[in-house]
Amino acid sequence: MTIKIIKLTLGVLETNCYIVGDTATGDAIVIDPADQADLIRQTVSKQGWTVRLILATHGHFDHILASADLKAATGVPFRVHKADLPLVQAMPQIVQEWLGAEVGPAAEPDGFVSEGDTITMGGITLDVLFTPGHSPGHVSYVLRGENTVFSGDVLFYESIGRADLPGGDYSTLMESIVNKLLPLGDAVKVMPGHMQDTTIGHERQHNPYVTEYLRSRAQ
Repeated sequence: MTIKIIKLTLGVLETNCYIVGDTATGDAIVIDPADQADLIRQTVSKQGWTVRLILATHGHFDHILASADLKAATGVPFRVHKADLPLVQAMPQIVQEWLGAEVGPAAEPDGFVSEGDTITMGGITLDVLFTPGHSPGHVSYVLRGENTVFSGDVLFYESIGRADLPGGDYSTLMESIVNKLLPLGDAVKVMPGHMQDTTIGHERQHNPYVTEYLRSRAQ
């Protein structure tokens, strides 16, 4: 196996940043540069890898706080779904409202990701699933060949993402889970934006939001 995943839990909201590296080629992709760009860079460097791409599952500030610094330091593209561009651009104001802190702007996206895209870097292949509901442009990334999905803030261990934030919608969120994530299969590992890892199978059986929603749809 040449693919290695490193999880860093960063920032005041304890957001999971993932570094996906190809140990054979040294190529790496950073998913959700949550905070502490220097630590992300040091972690990549310690592995002997080179960051080739920065991705975000969505545009909420706690997932992109380090995007500008990381992009400036590496010179690589930053990509997010276009529907979350307003969130990305409003990050300084949103951080001020939430945390009372002043931060600079997030990285300007160099391109956008969409449902059905396949992103390839070295031996890393990510399939993009459009999974809105937590935010208008939320996506999940399926790591092909590794039975892993980076679910951002859609699906957590026995929980789900918030749908009460601006642009969120509960029914849309649940449909994303049921129609996009559950079909991936019970053996697929879920690496979420917060908290611990889980599996699709565990959430299908033990997530109270999922079991209740499936039950209501069956009635």
